[in-house]
Amino acid sequence: HPVSLYAATKKANELMAHTYSHLYGIPTTGLRFFTVYGPWGRPDMALFKFTKAMLEGKSIDVYNYGKMKRDFTYIDDIVEAVVRVQDVIPQANADWTVESGSPATSSAPYRVYNIGNSSPVELMDYITALEEALGMEAKKNMMPIQPGDVLDTSADTQPLYDLVG
Repeated sequence: HPVSLYAATKKANELMAHTYSHLYGIPTTGLRFFTVYGPWGRPDMALFKFTKAMLEGKSIDVYNYGKMKRDFTYIDDIVEAVVRVQDVIPQANADWTVESGSPATSSAPYRVYNIGNSSPVELMDYITALEEALGMEAKKNMMPIQPGDVLDTSADTQPLYDLVG
């Protein structure tokens, strides 16, 4: 079950999309992006948030005392995966039943795929890389984990690779 409101909204979206696909037979593909970074990225993400704070001489909040991992994915890799999967229309599995069905397939023409790099990075290693790139040490405000946050994220991309390489 989701442990944060953010995760719950993502799961709710997938459930609604699946239900719509099931009821109306509309092929639907869901794509889960894992910690996207790159040009024009969200300013609230670690790359921009940490860099801005460091350049301004401000401290960065390091949750769970840095003992976290994230599956960072460059925007070009996201775009490539979307382009590869866009013309692959999901098919319903006629043999699927509630009793024996796998969550990876469905009686609806619906699929969900993870897009990530499948190589989680330790938060402290990430901060060290930023420090080296900027030529300065970050002022770190070490803090406990936030309620609802997860320790590690890692994309299982094998189903997507099996589909489109």
